Amino acid sequence: MKYCACHEPYFRVGEMSSTIVHQIRPHAVDDAAPSQAASEAKNPALVALGERVRDLRARRGLTRKAVALAADVSERHLANLEYGIGNASFLVLQQVAAALHCPLAELTGDVTTSSPEWLLIRELLEQRDEATLRRARIAIGELLGTGGASAARNPRIALIGLRGAGKSTLGQMLADDLNFPFVELSREIEKFAGCSVREIQDLYGTNAYRRYERRALEEAIQIYPEGVLATPGGVVSDAATFNQLLAHCTTVWLYADAEDHMKRVTAQGDLRPMAASREAMDDLRQILAGRAAFYSKADMKLDTSAQTIEATFQLLRTMVREALHLPD
Repeated sequence: MKYCACHEPYFRVGEMSSTIVHQIRPHAVDDAAPSQAASEAKNPALVALGERVRDLRARRGLTRKAVALAADVSERHLANLEYGIGNASFLVLQQVAAALHCPLAELTGDVTTSSPEWLLIRELLEQRDEATLRRARIAIGELLGTGGASAARNPRIALIGLRGAGKSTLGQMLADDLNFPFVELSREIEKFAGCSVREIQDLYGTNAYRRYERRALEEAIQIYPEGVLATPGGVVSDAATFNQLLAHCTTVWLYADAEDHMKRVTAQGDLRPMAASREAMDDLRQILAGRAAFYSKADMKLDTSAQTIEATFQLLRTMVREALHLPD
């Protein structure tokens, strides 16, 4: 079985630089304001964090002494945090959040905690199962006019999945069968950028690549009212782009065994970064596991490892034609 691997970027999780965190003396009482020298060296992110801590403490009607006691930190350390000069550790932030009776996300400034309406919506959705959340997402899409339940019958077919799943090969076969245009989104991204996907990543970084990816998808949606799109494996990494895809396309998740992904990519001579090594296979399995929850949001899914390419195509052809109410 021969599949054509899409030319997609591979992103590794970057390592965060470590910072030295001062030890805390629990319950030490020193509420003095920071020195002028310390105030002049404030980091904007720490200042914003301190303002949120103060606002949350005020909203709860708690004194600094009460919060410090509940969080098991010194008043001086909490004061430094509120003044924007205390670079607290993750564990200390967890303790402060617990003392303020709020999620850590609210303390760190997550957008879903930025207004009362956001917080109320967030509370409504907390503890809901995946099926309920999906219905809520579709209902919100219909309310905002960004797509909803009707997307599953859209004659714009998007194939999603990791490199080596068969998106290019099966996508071209499906497009020929339906007499639809076939679009490889990676190629459209390269047209926008004027260079290869690898060069975009190396020269401009992941954020720039994601911007090009979203622009390429938006243009494809505008140009092709019907068609078959083979998407990059990482398209699910950006929530806004993936929402666009789900809202405007009938989506099919093509998946395969990790070993098949590896064989198909290396068969095309592409060893980036999937060299035949145990470490690469472990990385591949982790990527598959990490993205599976997002890929599973597709309208349909198909195992491309279970049978020959011809049999796989016939299954894909049948499910797509049934979804679009087309004759077999």
